[in-house]
Amino acid sequence: MRIRDYELVMVISPEADDARTQAVVERVHRLITERGGNLLKQESWGRKRLAYPIRNYKEGAYFFTRFQADAQVSRDIEQTLRVTEDVLRHLLVKVE
Repeated sequence: MRIRDYELVMVISPEADDARTQAVVERVHRLITERGGNLLKQESWGRKRLAYPIRNYKEGAYFFTRFQADAQVSRDIEQTLRVTEDVLRHLLVKVE
């Protein structure tokens, strides 16, 4: 099991209130730490206008997380974010 660095950016629906937004972010962070990963950096980039509408939304709340974990954790995060309705888009990349 090899530990790698990852960066995750999530765009969360503007309809989600602060509590729901924080719940999504906390769920991802909990998933990382419960499976032996380390959170390195967490930032809220705030609400920004989208380049194009996604599900008829023109803006979203952006969140950035940098973490260390094994490949299975990254697959679990991808699967979780795909089925989370409040997440409009996400991008998870391995940092070389």
